[in-house]
Amino acid sequence: ERLNPDKGSCKVGNLDTLNLDTLHGDNTESESGIARKQERNKERFYAMVEGNGCCKLAGPGYGTPLEAMSGPREALIYVTCVYTGTGREKPDFLATVDVDPNSPTYSKVIHRLPVPYIGDELHHSGWNACSSCHGDPLADRRFLILPSLVSGRIYVVDTKTNPKAPSLHKVVQPDDIVKKTSLSYPHTSHCLASGDVMVSCLGDKDGNAKGNGFLLLDSQFNVKGRWEKPGHSPSFGYDFWYQPRHKTMISSSWGAPAAFTKGFNLQHVADGLYGRHLFVYSWPDGELKQTMDLGNTGLIPLEIRFLHDPSKDTGYVGCALSSNMVRFFKTQDGSWNHEVAISVQPLKVQNWILPEMPGLITDFLISLDDRFLYFVNWLHGDVRQYNIEDPKNPVLAGQVWVGGLVQKGSPIVAVTEDGQTWQSNVPEIQERSLRGGPQMIQLSLDGKRLYVTNSLFSTWDRQFYPELMEKGSHMLRIDVDTEKGGLKINPNFFVDFGAEPDGPSLAHEMRYPGGDCTSDIWI
Repeated sequence: ERLNPDKGSCKVGNLDTLNLDTLHGDNTESESGIARKQERNKERFYAMVEGNGCCKLAGPGYGTPLEAMSGPREALIYVTCVYTGTGREKPDFLATVDVDPNSPTYSKVIHRLPVPYIGDELHHSGWNACSSCHGDPLADRRFLILPSLVSGRIYVVDTKTNPKAPSLHKVVQPDDIVKKTSLSYPHTSHCLASGDVMVSCLGDKDGNAKGNGFLLLDSQFNVKGRWEKPGHSPSFGYDFWYQPRHKTMISSSWGAPAAFTKGFNLQHVADGLYGRHLFVYSWPDGELKQTMDLGNTGLIPLEIRFLHDPSKDTGYVGCALSSNMVRFFKTQDGSWNHEVAISVQPLKVQNWILPEMPGLITDFLISLDDRFLYFVNWLHGDVRQYNIEDPKNPVLAGQVWVGGLVQKGSPIVAVTEDGQTWQSNVPEIQERSLRGGPQMIQLSLDGKRLYVTNSLFSTWDRQFYPELMEKGSHMLRIDVDTEKGGLKINPNFFVDFGAEPDGPSLAHEMRYPGGDCTSDIWI
C-alpha cells in the first residue's frame, strides 16, 4: 500500500516471500526479535524495489506542504479529553469525533478510548511517523503518542487498525522514564526521520524546571535516553520545532511544573518560575548554541512554529502573558534574533482580579501555504487570522469572538480610553451559550476549516473558567475565507463534551489521522 506507481500497474518482485507483518512487528515475539526481522525484511524489500523502475516509493504524509493542501478532506479528528482535576475520578480518554458533514454521526463523538489510569492529564499528542519520514517507504503513521502532563506516563495508541476506534498499544511508565533520564512532565512529541520519537519534558519528578530536557523513544517506544548533549538542557521546557535544512531546533519555555500545576500566580513570574527565553539547538546533534532572552515582551513563550517551507529560516512563538506574537529569524552571521510581530493590547477591565487583562495567546498555527497565521486569546475570547505573506508585517484579516471573560452576561466589563464600557457579542450555537475561551485550534489541510476547543489545563481552567468544571468543554468549527480573509462560526457543528456519559470533560488538543499543520514537519 506504500507503492505509488507512476503509471500502469506495479508489481515488485515476489512479496509473498516477505513476512510483511514483521515490518512493524506484532505482539507474539520479543521486541529484539521483531527488530531483527524488521531490518532483514527492510533490506530484502529495498532489494526487490531497486530493480523495478515503475514504482515510486513514498512514506507517510506528503512530499511538500503544498502537496498536503491537496490531501483528502478530514473525516475524523482525535481529541484528548480530561477528567483529571475536575473532581471526577474517571480516566482521561481519547475521543474520536466525526467531522464528515455527509455522515449521519457528523459533529458527534463516535468512540472513546479511556486510558487505564486515573490522574494523567492528557494534553498534547504527536505521531510515530509524519511527513518528515516521507522518504522512507517503510515508515508508517500508525501510532499516536499521548504524553500525560501530570502523571508522566506516555500512551501509544494504534489508530491504523481501526481509525474510528483506536486502541491502546503500549504504556511507557514514568518510573522507567525517570530512572533512565530523570525527566518528567512530558509535553510535545515529534517524530524524527530516524524513526525515533522525541518528547519535550518540562521538569524533574519533583517539578523543578532545571531538570527538564528532551526524551528519546526508539521505534518500539522504549526509553532510549535524552536527545540533548549532557550539560545542554534548557532552563525551562515546553514546545519545540525543528528545521533540518537550517540544522536548527528551537524550543520554548512555559515554567516550573511545581508552579504552574498549582494554578497561575503572578508572583511566580517575578520569582523566576516562568520562562521568557527561546533555546536554539544544533540539529540533529543536540548542542545548545544560543539562548534568546525575549524580555518583558516575551513572557511565557508557549507554542512555537517555523514556517512550513523547509527552506525558510523564520517562524513565530506565541508569548502568552505578554500577549505578543514574536517572530524569530536567522541573521547574516548565522545567529538568531527576534522581534515582536503582533501585539495584543491588554484590556482595561472592571470586576476582575487585575485592572488589566492580557489576551493570553495560548495556541497558534500557520496554514500549510505559509499565507495565514491563526491564534487565540484565551482570556479575551477571540480567534484571529493574520496574513503573513510578508512575515515581518502581519496584517489582520479576520477575527471572531467565541467566548472569553468579557462576553455579554459576564460581570467583567472592558473599559475604553474614553471611559465607556463594553462586552463582546458571542453568539449561541444550536441554542447553547459558548463557555470558556478559545484555546486549542486545528486547521484543515486546505486551510478552509478551523476547529476550536476551550480547555487549557485543568488547574488553570478551574481558576479562570470554573464553569468548565461543571459544564465541560465544547468544540466549534470556524469557516475560513482564504481569498479575502475572514472567519465565521459554522452553526451546524457543535460538540458538547459536557454531555459525556461519565460526566462533563475538558477537551484539549486535536489531531487528524493523516497528519496536520501542527504535527508534520518537512525536511
